Amino acid sequence: MTEHHSPRAEVTIDLGALRHNVALLAGRASASGAETMAVVKADAYGHGAVPVARAAISAGATWLGTCSLAEALELRKAGITARLFSWLDTAEADFAGGIEKDVDLAVSSEAELARIAEAARRTGKRARVHLKIDTGLSRNGCPAYAWPQLVKAAAARSEVDVVAMWSHFACADEPGHPSIDRQAEQFAAAYTVAREEGLNPLRHIANSAATLTRPDLHFDLVRPGIAIYGLNPVPRKEDLRPVMSFRSSVVLTKRIEAGSSVSYGHTWTATRATNLALVPVGYADGVPRTLSGRMSVLVNGERRQVAGRVCMDQIVVDCGDDEPAAGSEVVLFGSGERGEPTATEWANTIGTIDYEIVTGMYRPRVARRYLGEGDR
Repeated sequence: MTEHHSPRAEVTIDLGALRHNVALLAGRASASGAETMAVVKADAYGHGAVPVARAAISAGATWLGTCSLAEALELRKAGITARLFSWLDTAEADFAGGIEKDVDLAVSSEAELARIAEAARRTGKRARVHLKIDTGLSRNGCPAYAWPQLVKAAAARSEVDVVAMWSHFACADEPGHPSIDRQAEQFAAAYTVAREEGLNPLRHIANSAATLTRPDLHFDLVRPGIAIYGLNPVPRKEDLRPVMSFRSSVVLTKRIEAGSSVSYGHTWTATRATNLALVPVGYADGVPRTLSGRMSVLVNGERRQVAGRVCMDQIVVDCGDDEPAAGSEVVLFGSGERGEPTATEWANTIGTIDYEIVTGMYRPRVARRYLGEGDR
């Protein structure tokens, strides 16, 4: 038996790959006359908001999108001066800090408009707002029946500048889905109402999937999210490069005899004598427990099955007659170029989406390392 202590786990973020993806998407948008908003919410989908934001801007993004005002202000604190858009906060949020720092704010109701206007009065600065129309996703956004009144109220408010109107697709990742055109029609009708009230807003509705497949819906601005991280939201090949990889290492190897069982519940039993490698990552580090019995990893360049259940802190890998040395690299997921699993493979295996896999990698015990930070 050999034993070795090494760093628990690490995600590597390839900013060169991210810049490639942003440049590709921004090029598509530019061909339609649109600018590009790189969506960096949720700590840039687990990739690190500040370094990703800087890389995205260097590759052609002119806007950055965040969910919360706190996320936007963190970017401002880091010295990022690009246009920032924030779209979802609680009813108790104080928008004054965002207005002072030139963060554009979403408005989905007259009550929200009033709160933003009140914050603008306190700051003595007009708020830049984007009115959101619900075109069929039925989440946030103003319903069509209330849209004319919201537009009228916003146009009358001296404390706000209506910069844009926007919406979000429900099924753009299914090209040809009839809801896409229905939502586009609702969006066009809402734009007509805004124009009739004397507004001249920018329009944005295209997410990653629509950026890739519907240039007719790029309008003034596109908002790619998952695609900038190299994960493809549409069922056709695109030149996107996965940005994140997840690695650990072997800390212990041992040989077991045929008939020996492994991990909780003894769900896996060796059919022959075999070598096991212990890897110090588990569901506390972003490995879904639902992958138990269904996952493999790359050890020394070879795909190896994980034996038994994923534990909180560790997995056990069946290495057959190979005996990987302590400290040997274990790739849990990556780009797939070396035959390793991908985040998309994990997602497909457990019936979720790769968004959930990568955003789940923001973990205290998982170190983060960046490649290509100094490149441009």
